[in-house]
Amino acid sequence: MIKGQKYVWYASYGSNINSHRFLCYIQGGKPEGSSKVETGCKDPSLPLDETNYIIDHPLYFAKDAGRWDFQGVAFIGLDKDETSNTLSKMYLITVEQFLDVVKQENNGIEFEIDLNEVKIHGSKIFREHAWYGNMLYLGEKNEYPIFTFTSPWGIDEIKWKKPSNPYLKTIITGLQETYTNKEIYEYFKDKPGIKGEYSDEELAKLISL
Repeated sequence: MIKGQKYVWYASYGSNINSHRFLCYIQGGKPEGSSKVETGCKDPSLPLDETNYIIDHPLYFAKDAGRWDFQGVAFIGLDKDETSNTLSKMYLITVEQFLDVVKQENNGIEFEIDLNEVKIHGSKIFREHAWYGNMLYLGEKNEYPIFTFTSPWGIDEIKWKKPSNPYLKTIITGLQETYTNKEIYEYFKDKPGIKGEYSDEELAKLISL
């Protein structure tokens, strides 16, 4: 929990950029392209607000997610990098909903975390071997704290892996609400896990250029 705070911003940078996919974490259901039915939050209330956001941590794809054809999924590096502009969508949700989302992203594991400590230190590992077992504090917007989560390991400590077409398309569809297809192509083409894995033609076709 976080002292005196009911709502927080959750900054998504992977498939949750697509609001239809994210709402499966809030209200339950199976996202298009995924093989898993999500349980949803105990409180299924819709987010109070959503907005675009830029995260100054590098994006990469790794691991092999069963729900996404056993291929790579999105993570961000642990260290800030002012040259990195990871596109994000933020959702204003309750603290309880945010923790429920983190639990679902980690396949239902139980955990405890003090978000005040995350704010103080900037990050906190709450599950050493969980894919998304590291919480990051990114700042404030409209007096609400911004949090996200990623891996406990660094970007160069893991083998990068190509994401599946359905997974990447889910992110692309979310980004297309704000960005042009050309901007999305330029954004993805050199990302670790995509560069050298998707040909220029494959990526352009997926984006519908």
